[in-house]
Amino acid sequence: MHNFSDIEIAQAAKMEHVKNIAAKLDIKEDDLELYGKYKAKLPLSLLNKSKIETSNLILVTAMTPTPAGEGKTTTSIGLTEGLNKIGKQTTVVLREPSLGPVFGIKGGAAGGGYAQVVPMEDINLHFTGDFSAVEKANNLLSALIDNNLQSKTRSLNIDPRTVVWKRVMDMNDRALRDIVIGLGGTGNGIPRQDGFNITPASEVMAILCMAESFSDLKKRLGNILVGFNMKREPVYARDLKAENAMAILLKDAVKPNLVQTLEGNPAIIHGGPFANIAQGTNTILATKMGMSLSDYVVTEAGFGADLGAEKFLNIKCVSGKLKPKALVLVATIRALRHHGGAPKEEYNTASLERVQKGFANLEKHIENCQTFGLNPVVAINAFPSDTSAEVQFIKDACSKMGVQAIVAKGWASGGEGMTDLAHAVVNEVSSGKNNFKPLYDWDSPITDKIEKIAGTIYGASRVDYSKKAQTDLRKINKLGISNLPICMAKTQKSLSDNDKLHGRPEDFIVTVREFEYAVGAGFIIPILGKMMRMPGLPATPASEHMDIDDDGVISGLS
Repeated sequence: MHNFSDIEIAQAAKMEHVKNIAAKLDIKEDDLELYGKYKAKLPLSLLNKSKIETSNLILVTAMTPTPAGEGKTTTSIGLTEGLNKIGKQTTVVLREPSLGPVFGIKGGAAGGGYAQVVPMEDINLHFTGDFSAVEKANNLLSALIDNNLQSKTRSLNIDPRTVVWKRVMDMNDRALRDIVIGLGGTGNGIPRQDGFNITPASEVMAILCMAESFSDLKKRLGNILVGFNMKREPVYARDLKAENAMAILLKDAVKPNLVQTLEGNPAIIHGGPFANIAQGTNTILATKMGMSLSDYVVTEAGFGADLGAEKFLNIKCVSGKLKPKALVLVATIRALRHHGGAPKEEYNTASLERVQKGFANLEKHIENCQTFGLNPVVAINAFPSDTSAEVQFIKDACSKMGVQAIVAKGWASGGEGMTDLAHAVVNEVSSGKNNFKPLYDWDSPITDKIEKIAGTIYGASRVDYSKKAQTDLRKINKLGISNLPICMAKTQKSLSDNDKLHGRPEDFIVTVREFEYAVGAGFIIPILGKMMRMPGLPATPASEHMDIDDDGVISGLS
């Protein structure tokens, strides 16, 4: 095993000019919008409807993760290297990392070891400015709302108590969760309670990821519900004439970004909503861009399959008319030990008994994938502490469910360690047996859709609705948006809405505390439990271990 850090491996890589990466996808240099030598924006004119229909889309998801994550991005990148190694023209399409986790606890999201996308530092930091553009567009709407509250001549008569639109910034800053704004006299606005979300939680981010064209983007931005007026009528961003100016700020952010893997294969990175509070997948435009340019596209959806994959399949695929041909379910032996009762300090301690017990979690995720008409390939993301007995047990247990489990060694060996998985995925695609079908019909009643997800995917015995949730439901029906899909806001730490219930919980009740509605993005958000939209920093933030030298070389970034 290597002893180099992710950033040392990334910095040692000999990167190709991005125009050479584009050439592998038959993109002319003149079509690229270059951001230096190693990053470029791709114009939407490269989208090709007929190629999208024949390209093979592969979704990478995971079992319920430990706090550190189980390596979906590493597996996605490694699988892309492996597929290219066996002669399949493949592009990986990923989300952009948020600065919150980068400087907080989880680290970046550019893969790891020998399965990374580069330039790693740029991708994990400001990249091409997409997050900044989302932030500015979001906060422009906030400024317009408060300006209208102040206006005497052009007032929409918005009730300040009903404003649901929050400001955002891409940093973990718990002090901004609940604040009071507009203090200091009449010239400084109307005092009211407000707060900040982290940028990936902005509806503008969700909209960017759902939009299929620039005109669609503008329409969705106009549909953002900001609050209600004194007559209890809804007020939308279009009533503030905000959508065109917001779209102008997103004119470049709407274009997918082209970079490369460590082995010089194409990678498209675009958009970055979290999966516990939003849809958790990259933009529809980026996925379709990858499919327009290559035969195989590997993409991922955040957290466990109960969150990212469920939303990818029920929201993104239905909205974008996408049909995945294969699904890879990432498992780690440390996560199986965790679900089998291992405390954090024993994640790396071999225990066949805990792995056997923890398999119940993976088993449920496999069943869920099969519910969508997709037979997953299980990728066992290899760690040094894995034992052959634990690996063999997983292979045998998966085999009994008609599923192949393959050890994935992308972290240690790059594409070379992923060819077995690549062959298995190609076989799954060419078998033609996978026939994706969504879990529910968008036109079903909201409660039916929620109960289908909670009962079928989570394994809940029933769903309870708080008084507030019942009031919100009536409001949703009155607004005429009950035909939108469901985007559950739920803990990623459990299949249930209780983060203490590991493994495969049974006979539990899911409680919908309240609803939010992302009318612009096009989904209803039931809130299960207390969801964190503005994380805080840990006692020892990752930022403390970072440095940059006189030559601009960064260390300590992961």
